[in-house]
Amino acid sequence: MIKSMTGYGRADTVCDGKNIIVEAKSVNHRFLEILLRTPSSLFPLEMDYKKKIAEKFKRGRIEVFIKFEGEGTDLSKVSLNMEIARDYYNVLNKLKNEFKIESPVALENLTCFRDIFTPPAETELSALFLEEVKKTFLEALTILASMRQEEGFVLYQDMQMRLGIISGILENIGSRAPQVVTEYQKRLSERVQELIEGYALDESRLAQEVAIMAERTDITEEVVRIQSHIGQFNALLQSNESEGRKIDFLLQEMNREINTIGSKVGDVEITRHVIEVKSELGKLREQAQNIE
Repeated sequence: MIKSMTGYGRADTVCDGKNIIVEAKSVNHRFLEILLRTPSSLFPLEMDYKKKIAEKFKRGRIEVFIKFEGEGTDLSKVSLNMEIARDYYNVLNKLKNEFKIESPVALENLTCFRDIFTPPAETELSALFLEEVKKTFLEALTILASMRQEEGFVLYQDMQMRLGIISGILENIGSRAPQVVTEYQKRLSERVQELIEGYALDESRLAQEVAIMAERTDITEEVVRIQSHIGQFNALLQSNESEGRKIDFLLQEMNREINTIGSKVGDVEITRHVIEVKSELGKLREQAQNIE
């Protein structure tokens, strides 16, 4: 069955006195876009983690955040080497005086020298800890996938209901089409009788005109094609594959066919039905934007 592209998953566990927290969320996207944010100690594993995400999801913007909390995880403190900073300040002032530069030495001048700051020391993570991170990561992805599946079921029910409505409207259009030709024949006959009052009506000529009109306004092919598209649509909704793009294409084709019906037949009732179908197709198109 189809899956939604929106969802959220969260998992956490404790290992070596640290709390491992993984949050995963996804939103609509035309393709698969992965955003992974991890502590610096996990940078070497990013490609492996992204591969796992790509194996589980085919479309959507997937954002995964991994963080550690607890003892030994406060790695945000940066050390400042005042001795080196002082030396740079003195040298800059010497240059300033040598070249008679009026502007004072500013903080932004000093921050250009990276060796003034010592980055946080990396904490080596044990194999056991890394394994727990991976398990928690996969658990969050599983929860996210489950929510996308549940959302997909809601989409499935709504879209099937709308396809049923469209199918019913098409039946009304199909049954109305022959009546349009009959009514046209009657109106044409009455009009011609008025114009040739006192003369004999050329029945063969009248029949020829009606036949031309019937051929020009025949919508059988368009109705059959839309019904065929509805069958394909239902099959895609029940597929376990990523079918969002195929559904987008089918909706475009269905919209093209119903527009053709509207342009062929000038009947007021059929035009009303065409508007109803286009309204349902618009709602289906909105829903389809969220299908994986």
